[in-house]
Amino acid sequence: MIRRAPLALACVLAAAGLTLTACSDGSSAADAKAHAPEAPASATASAHPAAGGKPHLTVDGAYVPQPVGDLAAAFLVVKNTGGGDDTLTSVTSPVSGEVSIHKTVNDRMVEVKSFDVPAGGTLDLARGGNHIMLMGVKKPLKEGRHIALELHFRKTGAIKVNVPVKAANYQPAAAQ
Repeated sequence: MIRRAPLALACVLAAAGLTLTACSDGSSAADAKAHAPEAPASATASAHPAAGGKPHLTVDGAYVPQPVGDLAAAFLVVKNTGGGDDTLTSVTSPVSGEVSIHKTVNDRMVEVKSFDVPAGGTLDLARGGNHIMLMGVKKPLKEGRHIALELHFRKTGAIKVNVPVKAANYQPAAAQ
């Protein structure tokens, strides 16, 4: 007699664990535009010039680890080389029913209304910390594809980013 129940239970628990870690250091992530062409995961917004106390934002290092289910996380770095502060107020994406921004407090994710991007500083959205959550992902996100995100800032306005879906265990190279 072959006992398959423990193996099946182990597989279900493993899949659930991957989904639950979407906001942790072992996160999973998102995809969408099924056949989006290869494009850089960076963007620049210069709706306001850097001079005169205005923000000047760039987005680099964006990625989404391939998720197991319909819950995904997105990570990126927003750099502000301008002389004025800005605030990330929301994120939208056509691949997800709901997109929200979260911070991590005591190993728990907490939804927030905004993140500040200080003049001359950065906003680092990374595994285990602040991040973007995509809930109700409409189609399976596959490694090698890209998804569209639109970051909404109080002063700069919207910045569109084409984000690659990476392997579920992808870790970006450490900054030097």
